[in-house]
Amino acid sequence: MSDYTCIESFCGAGGMAIGLKEAGYTIKAAFDLNEAAVETYTGSIGSEAFVADASSLSETELAEHAGLKPGELTLFTGGPPCQGFSKQRRGAHVFEDPRNQLIRDYIRFVEYLKPKSFILENVAVFGQKRGKVYLDELALILSDYSLYPNFYNSADYGVAQTRQRFILVGIRKDFELPYIKPKPTVKEWLTVGEVLKGLPEPPEDYKVHPEFFNHQRARVTQINIDRFSHVPQGGGWQDIPFDMRLDCHKKADVKSGGWPDVYGRLKWDGQCPTITGGFDSFTRGRYGHPLKDRPLTPREAARLQGFPDYVNFKGPRQEARYQIGNAVPPPLAKAIGAQIINVLEGDDTVLEQGDYAAQAQLF
Repeated sequence: MSDYTCIESFCGAGGMAIGLKEAGYTIKAAFDLNEAAVETYTGSIGSEAFVADASSLSETELAEHAGLKPGELTLFTGGPPCQGFSKQRRGAHVFEDPRNQLIRDYIRFVEYLKPKSFILENVAVFGQKRGKVYLDELALILSDYSLYPNFYNSADYGVAQTRQRFILVGIRKDFELPYIKPKPTVKEWLTVGEVLKGLPEPPEDYKVHPEFFNHQRARVTQINIDRFSHVPQGGGWQDIPFDMRLDCHKKADVKSGGWPDVYGRLKWDGQCPTITGGFDSFTRGRYGHPLKDRPLTPREAARLQGFPDYVNFKGPRQEARYQIGNAVPPPLAKAIGAQIINVLEGDDTVLEQGDYAAQAQLF
């Protein structure tokens, strides 16, 4: 058991937990409303996770579950569901989205538990204009914390994916050292090929591979396979012969019209864009296998998210996709968690290990 304790809210399938455990934390409690995600967590990561609705879970119940009193906790983490802040939602109505009210539950837990530090993770646009009303509210209520907002590219921390996330780190003001965004942990970005190397082809009969959890091909129509067969690595729908294209692509301007990543094939020597819950469809983005005429399998997507192969994503295929696409890449969580420990321990080498130039200036 580590002296560094953590409670994780909105834990999902446990991507954050894996990274934090590797950084040296003991997760005392973790909760999520998604039953399948909690089943994944408890089946592969730890027994500390339980099903709960943040909006009805009391602060005292959570503290009792973790066996900690206010002020004792090292780190509180969470990524409240972020669909209400997605780029597809426009206008002021995003602030009225009920899913965004869970941010206030997150603030409520931190205010009561008074942890030494906290991590708030969300989509990149949350750190921009759309999330400012909530960040201002957080800064007002949690005034005992110094706040360090930053944007992180997961590829800088050992993930073969250029996933951009907004992460706010809070350090209680009774600790003197500042949190500085950790420098990249890799000299060169990992490639898709390096991550997928060694995985055999999934069974042709759509069953799960007997040796790899969740390694199962998606059911794709023959016409879509034929379309995709014309796409080179790094290419997209523009490379499909005109007479085979979708009607909407026949009308689109090849140079400026349509989403270029649709029917996109990954580069073996490149990186994957942000993994979402739609990674097993040619029409949802650049998720085509770099060498085979098929979309990624859940196991391949999980590897591109930085998950170890021992994690078995539970529930129907749709649930597994959701769990993988919404996870925090474990290597990114590890880097941030380790840097927080350095700050709390008063290790002034944190100032050398950090990247001042990358600090966001929101507060």
